[in-house]
Amino acid sequence: MLDAAKAVVDTGVGLDLEGVLAVLRCSDEELPDYLAIAHEVRMTWCGPEVEVEGIVSLKTGGCPEDCHFCSQSGLFTSPVRAVWLDIPSLVEAAKQTAATGATEFCIVAAVRGPDQRLMTQLADGVAAIRAAVDINIAASLGMLTQEQVDQLAELGIHRYNHNLETAKSHFPQVVTTHTWDERWDTLRMVRDAGMEVCCGGILGLGETVEQRAEFAIQLQELDPHEVPLNFLNPRPGTPLGDQPVLDPKDALRAIAAFRLALPRTLLRYAGGREITLGDLGTRDGLLGGVNAVIVGNYLTTLGRSADQDLALLDELSMPVKALSATL
Repeated sequence: MLDAAKAVVDTGVGLDLEGVLAVLRCSDEELPDYLAIAHEVRMTWCGPEVEVEGIVSLKTGGCPEDCHFCSQSGLFTSPVRAVWLDIPSLVEAAKQTAATGATEFCIVAAVRGPDQRLMTQLADGVAAIRAAVDINIAASLGMLTQEQVDQLAELGIHRYNHNLETAKSHFPQVVTTHTWDERWDTLRMVRDAGMEVCCGGILGLGETVEQRAEFAIQLQELDPHEVPLNFLNPRPGTPLGDQPVLDPKDALRAIAAFRLALPRTLLRYAGGREITLGDLGTRDGLLGGVNAVIVGNYLTTLGRSADQDLALLDELSMPVKALSATL
């Protein structure tokens, strides 16, 4: 199957289900070859630049949904409690994110979907950030109505994150309070409104290798602008709190497979890479298809320092993407 992977370099057309499965099942001896091909695909179809992003939670905890990996659910005994972030703190976080060279600042809320209070606070926050710093603003507010999608587009939110989390066949084992199709409907409305779609998921949720491949192909069908790859960092008090951390080589297999399935997509390192891959694995992933990074901390877990990531990008001669004047 190496020949099929090499063909992606020339054609820019992602692997099919059989090809993705072959990468996910490759031997330890074959893995470096697949990572090298994935890197060549990334350089050919995306270029050397790396997009850097920071995220901040506007509302943390107290979510009514039962996503089994998430410590922000109000249904579990995990220690995260509901809090709101004030506007000055939001602006300060955006300034700190921009100071790292990041071009993207994502405002996240732990909700099923936004109510009017949240939409109003978001609008106020966006206005305050725009007055203080030049940075692209993205949002992640759960499932949306058409009216809310239109409001976000009017605010100038250029990218919306809503993860499908896992393959459709595995989703009912991970979430029971809403469906995979409900998430898909939000993503469709976001795309139709002209916003960029950011959609990925978490690997290591107990899915099979076949379901991991299914997920990659479902993302291929969606064709999002960006795919954040998270690796489960088991949170105490959640139903998946005792789930083992994904094997680092399986994580690297997934990075190569998702890049080869999605040759033209921003493939972003997100939560869990520190505990799953460590420093050496983080480097291997950047040389195996990853071309975007969340710097600093995540929503409820600690990440690597921004300085560490930026130093690594400099060492690998991977320039940080400049802010686009068109957005």
